[in-house]
Amino acid sequence: MVFWEGYVSDEAMGTFAPIVVYWLYAGIYQLLPPLDNYRLHTRKEEDEKNSVPLSSVIKGVLLQQLVQATVAEILFLLTSKASSSGVTIQPSLLVQVVQIIVGMLVMDTWQYFVHRYMHQNMFLYRHVHSQHHRLVVPYAIGALYNHPLEGLLLDTFGGAISFLISGMTARTAVIFFCFAVIKTVDDHCGLWLPGNIFHLFFQNNTAYHDIHHQLQGTKYNYSQPFFPIWDKLLGTHMPYSLVERPEGGYEARPMKD
Repeated sequence: MVFWEGYVSDEAMGTFAPIVVYWLYAGIYQLLPPLDNYRLHTRKEEDEKNSVPLSSVIKGVLLQQLVQATVAEILFLLTSKASSSGVTIQPSLLVQVVQIIVGMLVMDTWQYFVHRYMHQNMFLYRHVHSQHHRLVVPYAIGALYNHPLEGLLLDTFGGAISFLISGMTARTAVIFFCFAVIKTVDDHCGLWLPGNIFHLFFQNNTAYHDIHHQLQGTKYNYSQPFFPIWDKLLGTHMPYSLVERPEGGYEARPMKD
């Protein structure tokens, strides 16, 4: 039994909950005070280096989410496991946990290779992926700011493939996709906050991804959103040191292996 059962279908929750969670979680970061003592870049850097206004970022994210919602509705419709009475038998908690872990590994694998190829293919980088890198200094609301084609290939298809290969039900997918959204937003928040649970349990975190957005790190740290496995296996891992800035805040400095 889940709190939405009897009110909203699992398929509807799987489609729309990740969108709501994105704006709630990113909105919290957006509404926080400046927190200059925890920023990975100064506010001046954000204003000078980012070449796209917040209004355009919001429009870009909404467009991507419209596509994601459409694909999710179709996917859930085609893969529905409900019986003739409309009831879907849910697997055990252990099976669901395994499915989520499988989904995380599949998503990481898909996104690593597509993401890396978009950097190595100059046409795709110039005309597609560079849109995301207009945010040299990432912030939470811009986590899903991508070219529509990249949003479709990297995130939407990546999520669909993770869902299909893991074999999870729509109910499990609600948990998986909401967690993936929260992790992605956190990776782009630009803050190194004390006690952040993602920084404690994931090496692939805000500072790790910040390195990728820096000029000297664009050919490294492609892995997202969960584990740095593929970077470490294929030689694209860029370690970093987290240094306190004299004026407050932190700087993630790339280091050579």
